[in-house]
Amino acid sequence: MGVITYDMELASPIPPAKLFKAFVLDADTLIPKIMPQAIKSVEILEGDGGPGTIKLTTFGEGSQFKSVKQRIDGIDKENFTYNYSIIEGDALQDAIESISYEVQILPGADGGSICKNSSKYTTKGDTQITEEQIKAGKEKASAMFKAIESYLLANPDA
Repeated sequence: MGVITYDMELASPIPPAKLFKAFVLDADTLIPKIMPQAIKSVEILEGDGGPGTIKLTTFGEGSQFKSVKQRIDGIDKENFTYNYSIIEGDALQDAIESISYEVQILPGADGGSICKNSSKYTTKGDTQITEEQIKAGKEKASAMFKAIESYLLANPDA
């Protein structure tokens, strides 16, 4: 078993509180609305939306995967941090035990935000994750972030 970590940072003109609300708090309904090809639905299986909550994410027609279960590990609405783990599903591909994410949205320049995301892949056995796989994951996360940002810019009252 090994752990592979990568970090990603994205700047946005959206203020931190608004970005956190859309990207974290409202994501389960917002992302299927604006990116149905990526995520078809998100439903809570257990819990109240706080730490320990288990969610089932069903991917859209454009995805190579069917679904994953994720667990909320922590959420801090005042400091705009969110931690969650992918604990089950075909996206783990029998090679990954789990994937943990730490998201933090910080104040950026001119009233905007900096979104920092740290991902930790815990692999099974001697499994290796390639640079191409990491790059593909970063591109998907970046596309989802940019879609939310575009939605907020086009809908300032959202």
